[in-house]
Amino acid sequence: MYISALMKETDISENLVKQAFDKATEKSHIIVCWVGIVLNLVWFLGDYLSIPEYWIPFLNFRIAVSVVSILLLVFRTQLKQSIYTCIFLLVLGISVQNAYMWSVMDIPHLQKHAFAYMVLFIGVGMLVLWELKLSIILVAITIISNVFFYALNSKLTIEEFITNGALLVLTVVIFSVFLIRNRYQLTYKELKSRLELEKSKELIESQKVEVEEKNEEVKSSIRYAKRIQDALLPSDESLNKLFDNNYFVYYNPKDIVSGDFYWASPVRTSGENPMHMSLTAVVDCTGHGVPGAFISLVASSFLKQSLTEPSVNNTAEALDYLNHCVINTLNQTSTSNEARLRDGMDIALVAINYKSNTLYYSGANNPIYIYRTLENKTTPELHVLNPDKQAIGSSSDFVKKYTLQQFDLHAGDNIYLFTDGYADQFGGSKNKKLTYKKFKEILGLASQLPIELQRDYLQKTYIDWRGANEQIDDVCVMGIKI
Repeated sequence: MYISALMKETDISENLVKQAFDKATEKSHIIVCWVGIVLNLVWFLGDYLSIPEYWIPFLNFRIAVSVVSILLLVFRTQLKQSIYTCIFLLVLGISVQNAYMWSVMDIPHLQKHAFAYMVLFIGVGMLVLWELKLSIILVAITIISNVFFYALNSKLTIEEFITNGALLVLTVVIFSVFLIRNRYQLTYKELKSRLELEKSKELIESQKVEVEEKNEEVKSSIRYAKRIQDALLPSDESLNKLFDNNYFVYYNPKDIVSGDFYWASPVRTSGENPMHMSLTAVVDCTGHGVPGAFISLVASSFLKQSLTEPSVNNTAEALDYLNHCVINTLNQTSTSNEARLRDGMDIALVAINYKSNTLYYSGANNPIYIYRTLENKTTPELHVLNPDKQAIGSSSDFVKKYTLQQFDLHAGDNIYLFTDGYADQFGGSKNKKLTYKKFKEILGLASQLPIELQRDYLQKTYIDWRGANEQIDDVCVMGIKI
């Protein structure tokens, strides 16, 4: 009762908190607004280089959006407009501008420009603080403008428009809305709490409750992000069909969302002798947690697009296509070689022709191991298919083509695709890395077990090795038995 009465006496009025909030965030929003205006004009260079026939109308649109934003920003005091109105109208103008650009693009340009559109909403989610109603208005007008310009200008079908960028951008928009909402609420509550603490030290106990609520809000949003990421993973039903129930996946993210993921799809090659094959990949994106999850969304989308790309007819060409797409999207806004090199992924991509018992493999930094049981040996024979030492998305002066490797499979062979999280885990009696040497031994023992028991064996071995140590990275191991 005493604490409750004291809190009422020391409550800060909402108007006072709002004033303090506006004052605390105004400078950063002014900077963001000017940066957005400048970048919007500078990006016309990309328009000129990629779509020269439309660069003039694109430039006119950019100039119109930027000039209106500059006038509103400079004269906001006289017009009695807040900085939030200025930055909202700038973001809205750029979004409508991008909707117009999309409407005149063909599929290749639409795919390339999709990430530029996503950058707008990712940047807004990371840098802007405003009330939820502005996000709702922005999303509504973005959808309406895309529908309007699509109906007015686009020559693409609705399916082509959605699968080549619109659905992915909409996913990022949803992420951004939640991110803005949570950051706004967290900042607002934090500022309000700080003002109250200045008036009374007895409010410290109440802050514990508020912090727990903030953490729960963040975790709630990340759990929602996990649901979206999990929806992109292949279902057990689809994997059972692809590998005739002879597979397992040990998937253990470090955080709620993961930078590692696995992907699979049936594929039919083109040419004189078309083949039906089972295609699968294990991917390790830069970082883990939310940053890695963002990259995994992009990688999963490009892998799916590669299935319908005419120039992609084997695993090596699929990695070449993925590498090209990542370099031209994730790295196009980077300003230094150091930044570009951090944006990428390692991958092992495998296609299995069950009719001829042939495996096709291409890898970027990630090898695969194949264990074969021989009648005259007590331990299985290990075959290692080594990858190209070039990460997907690592921009350099020379980008080489990826290598296609072919391997003849025998009945009973165990194929393993994996990321580095398992082998890099610290643990054991000397608290050292498990290492790939030990990892090979573990897989060799696992390969002698029935496929349905191998996942549990790998999981138990990993947990026993880690002990009380913190998990240092995402873990993903896929096993397939022929």
